[in-house]
Amino acid sequence: MLDSVKKKLEEIQEKFIHMESQLSKPEIIENQNKFTLLSKEYSNIKPVVDKFIEYKLVEENLESSKQLLNDTDSGIRSLAQEEIDTLKVNKESLEEDLKRMLLPKDPNDAKNVFVEIRAGTGGDEAGIFTGDLFRMFSRLCERRKWQIEIVSSRESEKGGFKEIVSKIVGKSVYGFLKYESGIHRVQRVPETESQGRIHTSACSVAVLPEVDEQENIVIDKSEIRVDTFRASGAGGQHVNKTDSAVRLTHTPSGIVVECQDGRSQHKNKEKAMSLLQSKLNEMASEEQTKELDSKRKTMVGSGDRSEKIRTYNFPQSRVTDHRIEFSVHNLEEFLDGDMNVMISALIEENEAKKLINLENEVQ
Repeated sequence: MLDSVKKKLEEIQEKFIHMESQLSKPEIIENQNKFTLLSKEYSNIKPVVDKFIEYKLVEENLESSKQLLNDTDSGIRSLAQEEIDTLKVNKESLEEDLKRMLLPKDPNDAKNVFVEIRAGTGGDEAGIFTGDLFRMFSRLCERRKWQIEIVSSRESEKGGFKEIVSKIVGKSVYGFLKYESGIHRVQRVPETESQGRIHTSACSVAVLPEVDEQENIVIDKSEIRVDTFRASGAGGQHVNKTDSAVRLTHTPSGIVVECQDGRSQHKNKEKAMSLLQSKLNEMASEEQTKELDSKRKTMVGSGDRSEKIRTYNFPQSRVTDHRIEFSVHNLEEFLDGDMNVMISALIEENEAKKLINLENEVQ
């Protein structure tokens, strides 16, 4: 382990010991807000400290075993060598665990998300593929016990959607789905294709973390135009007799959001407002990212919606992610929500890049 990494861990351990003593003080216990914040931070770093203590114990045992290699008894030397081999493996494993624990956490990972899927090039086939992707995310939600609800949608004439926006609620949704933002491309033979030619079409996916109240960008209500209309299509059949659907237009940015899911115009406006906040936060975040892009190179790809990230090849039953050049050959299962292998590979690649950055930073 690099001395600089070890020094950082020693500092965390010292901080942990200090926090432990603080939490037992009456004046801290009486101050509920301070006690809660301190307890949360204490709980967050405790696993790191426990792992570091375990690492240091292995280091001590390793040094003790090395001293036994000089023993006159060959049996003891042999046992010592076996112990050293085992401890070295343990030490390497603990070192990797500790480095991962030191990686910066994305504060959005635990959040719920809005997922926007829009048909791109490819006409009717793009609309059908948009529907396929929505079903893929829906099946993923079933597998992971997440809740999904349609916020707004526009159906395509030949099936699927021109666009569909949904909200997904569950544990660590954004952390799992954030790598899905970008252009998804499909290659297959359409049902209407008599010559058996493969067509290529595409749609864009945007995954936006839901904004907490305290993070909300303050929106001047005079800058929002509110339009109501009759809902139609998926999620709106039951409300198409009244103007319950809501469209919000944010004049300064030109962002337009809709919600037509519920019977209540008030609730639809609330959902649309939440989506608008997420979009404005994303816009602010993208501007900040551009400024810091030369300093941070930790993402798998840029996540830009204009970037082609994945191809779904039906003739070969293959799904390829172009950011990490990784393929799975179970397209049918993948579109049925069995995405774990691909997502895990993306997360591992991202962690590997972050680890390289961590080591470069602390050297």
